[in-house]
Formats: sequence, structure tokens, C-alpha cells
Amino acid sequence: MRTTLTLDDDVAVQLNRLRREQGTGLRGLVNNAMRLGLQQLAHPPRAQTPHATRSVALGRCLIGQIDDVSEALAVAEGDRYR
Repeated sequence: MRTTLTLDDDVAVQLNRLRREQGTGLRGLVNNAMRLGLQQLAHPPRAQTPHATRSVALGRCLIGQIDDVSEALAVAEGDRYR
């Protein structure tokens, strides 16, 4: 089939780059790209199901103030941390 096709500039740049890298003609490269694109459009990848993390009750906080590093170390390691 013979047709005229107007390409966007970014697509034309990519096609020319691939054509030079692969040493193929424009016709073959466009046909391969169209085949791959049409296959993907006909059979889109399945959407992944989101992963959910279960919550866990950790009990009450053992530290009076969470931003007091000295107190956190004393609780975690005892007074020997110094």
C-alpha cells in the first residue's frame, strides 16, 4: 500500500537516528515500528495491582519526646550508650 505520511519532528529525528544506527531503509524501519506499535495497541499490558501493606500495632511509645536523641539512646541501649 502506498500512502503519504506526515511525521512530527521528534518522530522523524528518532527514525533517522535508528535508520543510521541499524543501517536499514526508512520503509523497513517504519513498517517494523508500526507492527510493534499495533501489537501493543491490540494487546495492552495488564495494569499491575497495587501492593498493600498491613498495619501493625506496636504498642505505646516508650520515649517521652521522640526528638530527644539522648533519651532514645538511653531507652534503646541503656545509660551505657555514652
